[in-house]
Amino acid sequence: MLLEIKDVRKAFGDQVILDGLDLGVAEHEVVALIGASGSGKSTLLRCVNLLTEIDDGTIHLDGEEISDPRIDPDAVRRRIGLVFQSYNLFPHMTVLENITLAPVRVHRRPAKEAEAQARQWLERVGLADKAGSYPDRLSGGQQQRAAIVRALVNSPRLLLLDEVTSALDPELVGEVLTMIRDLKGEGVTMVLATHEMGFAKQVADRVAFLDGGRVLEQGPPEQVLGDPVEARTRQFLARIIEAGRL
Repeated sequence: MLLEIKDVRKAFGDQVILDGLDLGVAEHEVVALIGASGSGKSTLLRCVNLLTEIDDGTIHLDGEEISDPRIDPDAVRRRIGLVFQSYNLFPHMTVLENITLAPVRVHRRPAKEAEAQARQWLERVGLADKAGSYPDRLSGGQQQRAAIVRALVNSPRLLLLDEVTSALDPELVGEVLTMIRDLKGEGVTMVLATHEMGFAKQVADRVAFLDGGRVLEQGPPEQVLGDPVEARTRQFLARIIEAGRL
């Protein structure tokens, strides 16, 4: 397994968010996390990226325990890309400057090399003509694609996507989902938290339903989303269908 999460627990005060959660992700696999708000999806992604410290359990990446307090979190984050639902692009920097900031400042790569790679990625996602634009001149879908490129430019072993379409207008969702589908075709390992059940069904190799801070049910999309075993999963999906989101 590329990523192994074992018996991970996290609480904020008296509120238990992750309650002995187990999950494994193989290389080149795409795993979609689904579940109601507050089920622990975003917290889990933040724990994997070491933005949130776990209370108990272990997280391994490529066989290395990255949850060990002695580990250098910055070194780990160089191997993991994380994209939030809010794009988090620096407004005073152009798209190209946003994308090359970490490779040049943090990873000490030559500026010309970082810029060349950034332009290659922008070309691939249809943003080559936006390299010199500032974020406020881009649509939401374009900003989110730029944010994903920023996470990919360092060639991470693992890409984490946290509700990356939830802040977008409906007509802009498709362009971001197309990009993620293309990344899957290129073998990028991804864990994505999503409310887009139709998309999870199309792109995920496996769907994991989180409830009460645990993975209650997981399996192929057609099984979990089409014929779930657990009553709680069926209840959740019934509400999704009622809302017209599946």
